Amino acid sequence: MARAFLLVMDSVGIGGAPDAAAFGDDGADTLGHIAEARAEAGRPLSLPHLDALGLGRACELATGRIPPGLGAEPQGIWGCAREVSKGKDTPSGHWEIAGLPVPFQWGYFPERVPAFPPEVLKALHKAAGAEGSLANRHASGTEVIEDFGEEHIRTGWPIFYTSVDSVLQIAAHEEHFGLERLLKLCEAGRKILDPLMIGRVIARPFLGERRGEFKRTPNRRDYAIPPPEPTLMDRVQAAGGRTWTIGKIADIFAHHGVSEILKGKDDMALFDRLLEAADQAQPGDLVFANFVQFDSDFGHRRDPMGYAAQLELFDSRLPEFLAKLRPGDLALVTADHGNDPTWHGTDHTREQVPILMTGPGRMARSVGARAGFADLGETLAAHLGLAPGRHGVSFL
Repeated sequence: MARAFLLVMDSVGIGGAPDAAAFGDDGADTLGHIAEARAEAGRPLSLPHLDALGLGRACELATGRIPPGLGAEPQGIWGCAREVSKGKDTPSGHWEIAGLPVPFQWGYFPERVPAFPPEVLKALHKAAGAEGSLANRHASGTEVIEDFGEEHIRTGWPIFYTSVDSVLQIAAHEEHFGLERLLKLCEAGRKILDPLMIGRVIARPFLGERRGEFKRTPNRRDYAIPPPEPTLMDRVQAAGGRTWTIGKIADIFAHHGVSEILKGKDDMALFDRLLEAADQAQPGDLVFANFVQFDSDFGHRRDPMGYAAQLELFDSRLPEFLAKLRPGDLALVTADHGNDPTWHGTDHTREQVPILMTGPGRMARSVGARAGFADLGETLAAHLGLAPGRHGVSFL
């Protein structure tokens, strides 16, 4: 029995989904616009290893054009996929990749101030042991701590903010407010928001003493609604395999179907953990990794040049991982949504995602445009010898 590896490049979309206009994202193209920005700057995007797997051709399939700097003859199995879940958020994308399209409508907070209902704020203030809270609006995570960080230190009030995603984010100082206190507040917030079907409550700890010095720390924690049906990870465990989760995967799935949790302070540390998992995983195991900095550090901050550099850094390390694949292994590289750094606002974009698969002895071919991310999970399930699930079709 072989092993399966699933690597998610968070937010590396490859062109607007067919329903992008319904999300206000008609014309968004994360990878394409990054490549164009780099070409205009005189430094074409260089992703030789991802391109060799079929990235350029996947982009062409999704948009009809190959981004500047890409276009190598594929040596891997390639295609693109279009999401059926009615969101462009992290849980929707990851759940569907793992074989479970989201079967319900997430709850969202309106774009007004305050964005949160009075009864929710009252309950959160009580849980925090604070008389009030700051921000209480739609905001960028890095900007909101700049705007309210000093007042937070002075008052002890937590910073609450949201976005077009189904989320409540709570920022607080690791030392002045306390990391454990923040995590307990988020645990309480998870219970408070369950009736509203808010997908995630995210702890956003930071350090620094004054404006211009505030920096978020790696101690982020996501508290998600649990998947309502078994996902690929549950199915792997039920068959006797182990699941190795790297980065925020365990949090996204509310720790359901999780055997091992490997963390790191940044994506390169997470890549190191991926290599460790590749050394330790046994036949029948699934290694599931999320690389978040594309999204958190460059997509939301609308930094196409920084995003490009991060893509090149990730690409430069791919040979280390590919060298660890054993006969029979299958590796799949994909994304969960877009976050076009040239787009308006600071939110995710509704996009198609690449399908890039490889393994020893695999022949290059196209799997076309898949009508659902669940086909990815079903393909890995079939590879691991699992019975077919309720959603998606394997393309093995």
